[in-house]
Amino acid sequence: MALSRHSRIRDERGAELIEFALVLPLFLLVMAAILDFGFVFQQYTVVTNAAREGARLATVPNSSTAAVENRVKAYVQGAGLTGNPHTVVSPVSIATVPGGPVYKGVRVAVRYPCQFMAVGAIAAFFGGPLDAPTLRAQATMRHESQ
Repeated sequence: MALSRHSRIRDERGAELIEFALVLPLFLLVMAAILDFGFVFQQYTVVTNAAREGARLATVPNSSTAAVENRVKAYVQGAGLTGNPHTVVSPVSIATVPGGPVYKGVRVAVRYPCQFMAVGAIAAFFGGPLDAPTLRAQATMRHESQ
């Protein structure tokens, strides 16, 4: 039995396949963005903890700026990140309450060039570079001995 022309036009066989083909790239892009966001958040957590490690070392008597930079770099590399962090160590004055005593302290600021994994490659495929953000974290601590 042959189908009439009118019934062939209304036939919906294969519609799901076409809809799937249209939605799949968008779904994969969203999944890649979620994955990249997770990796960026993990990198930010590592940079934040590296700044704390550096500040903790900087508060110990007789510590040097080079030792702090090496500690930050070792922490970042130990977490599996391949980039080089930029570390700035600076002395600060810390007042715990207004009008109260002022303590000597140190601030360690760390900058790390973040890298996208999937979304950056997809953007490059379409001809546009995707600039990855520079992750920044700082930690301030009082010196142990005054």
